[in-house]
Amino acid sequence: MSKQIRLGILTPSSNTALEPLTFQILSSLPNVSVHFSRFPVTKISLSPEGLAQFDHSVIIKAAQLLAHAEVDMIGWSGTAAGWMGFESDEKLCEAITKATGIPTTTSVLALNKALDIFKIKKLGLVTPYLDDVQERIVKNYTNYGVEVTSKTERHLRVAKNTDVAKIGEDALEKMVGDVVEGGAEAVSTFCTNLIAAHKVELWEAKYGVPVFDTVTTVTWDMLRQCGVDTKAIKGWGRIFQEA
Repeated sequence: MSKQIRLGILTPSSNTALEPLTFQILSSLPNVSVHFSRFPVTKISLSPEGLAQFDHSVIIKAAQLLAHAEVDMIGWSGTAAGWMGFESDEKLCEAITKATGIPTTTSVLALNKALDIFKIKKLGLVTPYLDDVQERIVKNYTNYGVEVTSKTERHLRVAKNTDVAKIGEDALEKMVGDVVEGGAEAVSTFCTNLIAAHKVELWEAKYGVPVFDTVTTVTWDMLRQCGVDTKAIKGWGRIFQEA
């Protein structure tokens, strides 16, 4: 690989996890650099204020700033489409590409690609979210043809985004173990402010199923679309080696 590739990632303003994790994931690829642009997100809820944070016009402005750096690909490292509907991310990608001329993907659309590639029909959903947010995500995956049951979902009822990054590894590992025990064929740590991506390979070895972290999924899909061989990324999960 000789061509320098620039990845541009859209980041919730209160997120403190995804940037360092993304840098670490890409550290073995000297020809790939990553650049970030933020827009306001502080609390995850289904309130009008909570949903308004993800207005496409605001996100497009942040994407246009990434375009100033002439990035090769834009990725929205966030999971709002989980509760707002997968089609919202599809429309967002179209709008960003129209505004910038740069191809775009998202954590959730990339996760769904991975679920298709690995032929997953029973998903373990691990999130920090409130009850109603979690219920909306479960419903959207059910409509997508991926089953999430009470035995294969766990959530922590956290709304403030800065509190999400404080969730410890022990709590996450227990939730991952619970949903695997409940029958999940794969697990998603579904929130880009969870500090979880670095544990994926350990969990895959321990529990014997693929684990798709949403910081990881968008990074993986951006690299694929830029023509990068993701097998060079080792220690970050099966998605880079097998998909």
